[in-house]
Amino acid sequence: MTLTPAKTREARAAGARRAGGFRPRPAGPARGTVPRAEHVLAVTARPGQESADLGGLLCAFRRAGARLTLLCLTRGEASPLNSGSARLEAARPWELQLAASVLGISSVTVANYPDGGLSRYPAAELTGRVQRAIREHAPDLLLVIDPVAGDLDDTVVAIATSTAARQEGLPAVASTVAGARCAWLIDLGAGAETARAIQRSAVAAHASQSAALPLVLARLAGPDHLRWLVPPDRPRP
Repeated sequence: MTLTPAKTREARAAGARRAGGFRPRPAGPARGTVPRAEHVLAVTARPGQESADLGGLLCAFRRAGARLTLLCLTRGEASPLNSGSARLEAARPWELQLAASVLGISSVTVANYPDGGLSRYPAAELTGRVQRAIREHAPDLLLVIDPVAGDLDDTVVAIATSTAARQEGLPAVASTVAGARCAWLIDLGAGAETARAIQRSAVAAHASQSAALPLVLARLAGPDHLRWLVPPDRPRP
């Protein structure tokens, strides 16, 4: 059977969930706001995802009063795009810092795992790396990209983050796609236009990836969705 790219991502995610004990669970309304949190730690596979994939959500969390921090596990050196002359492993973390300042992220940590190679590392090692970030920053909510919305590295990040969340007693929520099981639509409300403008500026900060900018900006026109990977002990409005 030939799989389409979307079905391939879903198949990889399903296999990884079975292998890593990753089980999304329901806890969201059909439509609503971001969960209430005082401090959100976002965990991503590579630079750029905090803006293109999570930017609107991060703006919504910040507008609701949450402090934002970020752990990015790779330097993004595997991208086929490079609009500048600097090596990507040097340029992309710097671009990430610029984007983070636009989004209002107060602290950024970039680890040095190989871009595209996270699945080669023991799950316990990556879980431990996320746990160190949790203990350093003391968040009360973790945010990742849902495996059904990303690639194999995103699946590995989601599993490691979900495992760390369970071990540390924290909830974890994922940015996902419309139609994903137990997902709910995020209503950015009256601040939607401002949030999208901030998100577009953050995306543009990744100058080395400017060739992809038109496609990324077109994608931002769609709504954001969330679903729980590790639900809170008590419902959060």
